[in-house]
Amino acid sequence: MNHDHGMEGMAPPPSSTNGTSGMHHHMMMMMHMTFYWGKNAEILFSGWPGTRAGMYALALIFIFVLAFLVEWISHSRFIKPGSNNVSAGLVQTFLHAMRVGLAYLVMLAVMSFNGGVFLVAVAGHTLGFLLFGSRVFKKNTDMSSYERTSDLPPMTC
Repeated sequence: MNHDHGMEGMAPPPSSTNGTSGMHHHMMMMMHMTFYWGKNAEILFSGWPGTRAGMYALALIFIFVLAFLVEWISHSRFIKPGSNNVSAGLVQTFLHAMRVGLAYLVMLAVMSFNGGVFLVAVAGHTLGFLLFGSRVFKKNTDMSSYERTSDLPPMTC
């Protein structure tokens, strides 16, 4: 039975001078393509958080805070009414860049396919929206009068 899977014409990998025949000195971690549970994950950076439970918990807290910050930036007012258009535009652009950058970091963390990372990312966005975006803590709940609740437009996918 042929197990080459169409690679019979391929040249073998080049051999190295140190006799390892192209082998790496570190083990390659398998990338998960389905959700899995456990503390042995690789989130955002190679080798982080490692295999220790404390570092995994720290990574989960970090992802939660990132997601929470995305919601805070998305629903905050940093520009005072009557501000100079140029300075207001620069602040708005900086806030947009921060929000997009943090959102991409959360997305990349979720792409680790670790169930805990997914849950804390959703929890961070949920708590952030509850505190900053929902009507629960708003003083004026009259929806007939439109008032801007943020300096940034809503995020779209």
